[in-house]
Amino acid sequence: MSRQGQESSRRGARAYRAGAGGRWRSWGRHHRAMSLDSARRLLRHPLSSLLTMLAIAIALVLPAGLWLALDGARLLDAELDESATLTVYLADRVDSGEAGRIEEALGAQEGVAATRLITAAEGMAEFQQSLGLEDALARLPGNPLPASVVVSPLDPSPEAVRRLADALEDMNGVEEVRLDLAWLERLRHLAEVGQRVTLALAVLFGMGVLLVVGNTIRLAVENRRQEIEVVTLIGATHPFVRRPFLYSGAWYGLGGGVLAWGLLTLGGGWLSGPVSALAASYGASFSLPALGVGGSATLLACSTLLGWLGAWIAVSRHLAQIRPR
Repeated sequence: MSRQGQESSRRGARAYRAGAGGRWRSWGRHHRAMSLDSARRLLRHPLSSLLTMLAIAIALVLPAGLWLALDGARLLDAELDESATLTVYLADRVDSGEAGRIEEALGAQEGVAATRLITAAEGMAEFQQSLGLEDALARLPGNPLPASVVVSPLDPSPEAVRRLADALEDMNGVEEVRLDLAWLERLRHLAEVGQRVTLALAVLFGMGVLLVVGNTIRLAVENRRQEIEVVTLIGATHPFVRRPFLYSGAWYGLGGGVLAWGLLTLGGGWLSGPVSALAASYGASFSLPALGVGGSATLLACSTLLGWLGAWIAVSRHLAQIRPR
């Protein structure tokens, strides 16, 4: 190839690169312009825009609030798991020395995190203190309570605790192993029901957000129908026409997410005092969980995505029906 041809080829390559870069810059400028223009259009009608965002926020508050309630239930479940113990009652013939050896054997079993020996005398003292019947129980001819060992399991799940109880009950010197897992199983079942209800409500109210945004964008498309027909006549593509409406839907979703975040924060602050007082009356410390940074980001991202998706469905459906005259 001649030198002139090579220089021409280089100039052509540079021109192509410049043209591709110019298209990318133009694409970015158009996105920026459409996002600002759609925000200005929403601000021109603040009341209607606020009502739409408020409807989206109300649709998001209930599933988000249930999600927070389940998060609090999971924290409570973890605390209850830590308090899940087995009580191993020893035989009456076991003396104090043998009780200590049995406790060591119990602690060496697989799946046992910790053990605590309660002698017969200590058990009677605790029983008297809890019932307030010191004088009446003191008249008994002997101590009818056996020694016992409180066992903390490594795995507090009902299945693992049940297996551990069966293994401990077969040991020498053990009379009975007492455990009450009914409350733990009920709590787990309630948590599973709550998760499914929350998921179902999230889907239903998410569809509600799509309908709210879709109906709002549909009216905006109808109001700008003539403008859309004109730009379509001069060669505008569907993505070009769709872009400002997609940004409007995203702004609606983001505004609804911010309002939902505010409602959840206010509601949590309003309920935190009574909930803490109720927990304190039972001798426990419990506070309502907050959204936090991760939860807030998830809420805003989901609301923005739902707004964008609702706008995309509405615009795509109506663009297919618009024909330039």
